[in-house]
Amino acid sequence: MGFMDKLKQRFKQNEETKEVSEKYQEGMTKTRNTFSGKINDLIARYRKVDEDFFEELEEVLITADVGVSTVMDLVEELKMEVKRQKIKDSSEMKDVISEKLVEIYYGEEDKSIQHLQLDGEGLQVILVVGVNGAGKTTSIGKLAHQLKADGKKVILAAGDTFRAGAIEQLEVWGERANVPVIKHNEGSDPAAVIYDGIKAAKSREADVLICDTAGRLQNKVNLMNELAKVKRVIEREIPGAPHEVLLVLDATTGQNALTQARIFSEATDVTGIVLTKLDGTAKGGIVLAIRNELQIPVKFVGLGEGIDDLQQFDADAFVYGLFADLGINEEEEEYE
Repeated sequence: MGFMDKLKQRFKQNEETKEVSEKYQEGMTKTRNTFSGKINDLIARYRKVDEDFFEELEEVLITADVGVSTVMDLVEELKMEVKRQKIKDSSEMKDVISEKLVEIYYGEEDKSIQHLQLDGEGLQVILVVGVNGAGKTTSIGKLAHQLKADGKKVILAAGDTFRAGAIEQLEVWGERANVPVIKHNEGSDPAAVIYDGIKAAKSREADVLICDTAGRLQNKVNLMNELAKVKRVIEREIPGAPHEVLLVLDATTGQNALTQARIFSEATDVTGIVLTKLDGTAKGGIVLAIRNELQIPVKFVGLGEGIDDLQQFDADAFVYGLFADLGINEEEEEYE
């Protein structure tokens, strides 16, 4: 049984995995339409797997924003696999490519890297960073909704005190998710807001505190100093915190998102990525570029506008969604 057949069985075996698969397939339509069409065209034109085939495959992957260095690594591994399996026919490459994409995502680590690390004792703190407009506040609201649905007592701290309307926007999401928001007036010291958020979360015996932060990247030095100060306050009040530092990136910005990830990871020890608007881009390969080039796992992806559309990242479901139009689901009725 091929790799994609195994994924197909996994995602058809029960309602929960089937729903995950369908969300990824629907949310990745734009990337898949571009990617699948080009891969199909490549396989149709090259009956045999040769150097020309790999050159064109490189172009397809780079166009999907997989990233040049990641593409080079991937193609080298594919060439080795072709030799090892003695593959001659290009039609066999669909399975090999899909399996290698998953392998390159995980590297030496296991699937636990996709999960939030919030299993410790006492109050768990999530610090959320990212530039204005990436979907930071929206992602915080959706994440709070998910954690509350999982039975956690959640509090939000409105640490983005400089952007006009940021506090009110977070309050709206707090109401939607039915979680309280700790805030100060606009222009207040963000570290003071986070400090009060910690005090409130402790006194109310909350499980999780999610801290919003400013995202004025055009004022980079001041912003990074501000984030470092917030982090110091959290560390001082709760040793070992923050337990997660999530960087929110807009998938539609492609390689620019990779640049942002480098800048923020230098300042705040980013532990995971929230990649928003994946449903709005044809360049979903940025997921692999971020993971491979920065060694930061993607923990959530935005696959729609709804409050339930922030999906925990699943590399298998991502690849399955990417290849869903490549003739892999032809016998769907078998699994109904």
